[in-house]
Amino acid sequence: MESKPLTLGYSQASGRSGKRWIQIVPIALIMYTISYIDRTNVSLALDPKISHMMSDLQMNDQMKGQAAGIFFFGYLLLQIPGGYLASHWSAKKLVAILLVFWGVCAVGCGFVKTFNQFNYMRFLLGVAESGVFPATLVLLTHWFPRAERARANAFWNLCMPLSVAFSSPFTGWMLGRFGWQRMMMIEGVLPFVWLPIWLYFISDHPHKADWLSTQERDYLQTTLQREAQEQQQADKGSVWAALMKSWPLLLLMPLVYFLQNSATYGCMTFLTEGLKGAPGTQSGFISGVLFAIPYIVTAIIMMLISWGSDKTGERRGFIFLVYIMSGSSLIGSVLIHKHSFWASYALLCLAVSGPFAALAPFWAIPAENLPKYAVGTAMGIINAIGNLGGYVGPSIVGLLKEKSHSVTLPFGLLGAGLLLDAALVFLLPRSRRRQPMGFEVKSVSAGTDASLP
Repeated sequence: MESKPLTLGYSQASGRSGKRWIQIVPIALIMYTISYIDRTNVSLALDPKISHMMSDLQMNDQMKGQAAGIFFFGYLLLQIPGGYLASHWSAKKLVAILLVFWGVCAVGCGFVKTFNQFNYMRFLLGVAESGVFPATLVLLTHWFPRAERARANAFWNLCMPLSVAFSSPFTGWMLGRFGWQRMMMIEGVLPFVWLPIWLYFISDHPHKADWLSTQERDYLQTTLQREAQEQQQADKGSVWAALMKSWPLLLLMPLVYFLQNSATYGCMTFLTEGLKGAPGTQSGFISGVLFAIPYIVTAIIMMLISWGSDKTGERRGFIFLVYIMSGSSLIGSVLIHKHSFWASYALLCLAVSGPFAALAPFWAIPAENLPKYAVGTAMGIINAIGNLGGYVGPSIVGLLKEKSHSVTLPFGLLGAGLLLDAALVFLLPRSRRRQPMGFEVKSVSAGTDASLP
């Protein structure tokens, strides 16, 4: 007997009221927030006004940039294997293993006594965290169809600015109270706290989640299957054959992401230099608050951009917009810093926001233009190569600051890189036409198809 048509609104199954929006995304967000704290606490620890880390490890500005950036060499190693294992094995289990690994390495950073020891531990921390990003991206493609993907990515990527916004004042306070070594040990314990929560709440696929309603499960299965069929050719080839057919995308996206990450981490590592001239910056807590505010602004802009991108189905245009905003604001900030700290700081808030705001539409592009079986590997390649910018950006800023005794030249160079990125964006693939948010499941019985209006 054929079941009757069942009509569901966007808010019932595909929208934010669906349980997957309050179970999958927040758990992933907090998990990656913890990992991102390990990248931001070092920026405050390397500020000689509030921490003795640079003097304890006998570092100059050039070494500071290298110490912050060495993480990203380790970050290369598990990007491609991580994406592949998440796609073909289990994103949930892979992340659980890596939580333990990076917790050990994060705590270990607090035990170092020399600059070289710190570099070794930061490299290993990068290795430990390198598989988490592609694994989580793959997990989200299992739970959110194309029309929701940029927004889902944006919610998850909020971990980046939110980790800075919420942890920076606390990190600054701990630096003043306990010193940099104990601060790193305390914050390094967090992955072990989150591990049982991750294992309990996360499922790899909708059909494995007992807590999901039948209506929402049927919607996800039919929609994701239809989208996969649209992307895959009838004769499914190997992963590498699919990637070779998409070689222009795999050449351009890593370059765009490299320039973006150079600006992101170059600014983050030396952001305290942009806070010079502000009242109260001798206090670790006040420095932490000023460090945090640009990332609160970032979180707001990220949500606006992801909402607009999903509503219109446009990816490239929104990425272009935030790169232009960020690059021009960064250049403007260093040019007017001597004349007005607060005007410079306002522009710095906009400059910091751009690369983060681009993340959601950026990562929607490979998921919408590659066969499903190749997405994880492609994301790993893009993330691995692009994250080399996380080493190059801080290293260049540190080298140029050491020679010029100012961040004007290196920050201006990073801003110019973002403007170049804006020009490159329109060489990326065009956005696929977005499906409407509403849907109608004709039948919930086995073997029937679902149609979307």
